[in-house]
Amino acid sequence: MSVNSLSPEEIAEQMTLDHMICFAAYSASQAMNRFYRPILDEMGLTYPQFIVMMVLWEEGQTTMKALSDRLILESNTLTPLVKKLEAAGLVTRARNRQDERLLDIAATEKGMALKRRGCMAPVELAAATGETLEGVIELQQRLANLRNKLNAKAG
Repeated sequence: MSVNSLSPEEIAEQMTLDHMICFAAYSASQAMNRFYRPILDEMGLTYPQFIVMMVLWEEGQTTMKALSDRLILESNTLTPLVKKLEAAGLVTRARNRQDERLLDIAATEKGMALKRRGCMAPVELAAATGETLEGVIELQQRLANLRNKLNAKAG
């Protein structure tokens, strides 16, 4: 049966928690957090701090604005994360020499020392799914596509 053959009201009448994409995504996110928790605890990071470090390991020095855009995080959420990483000695923050309005963020040597372990975490998560590499890539692409479409609709 196709979704298009039913009216929105008919679909709503049959809706249960287990049919909701948002609940599947939410509960999958919770499961991923539980999977990552021991790894991130070992590294001394929270998941949001981990994704900041992933960007820095991937791109090197970047600006706070670019980091905010890449992680889809508002600056009022990102600033405390980066300040905690700086306090832990994992990143530096400095005004950009060419444009004082920009804040440059870079991983320190101590932050870079976490890269090897940090980059293995997503590999371990992918292996834990039991999916093939192609299946994991397809799932990631479908989720990114879903996120992008919903962000576009939400404005």
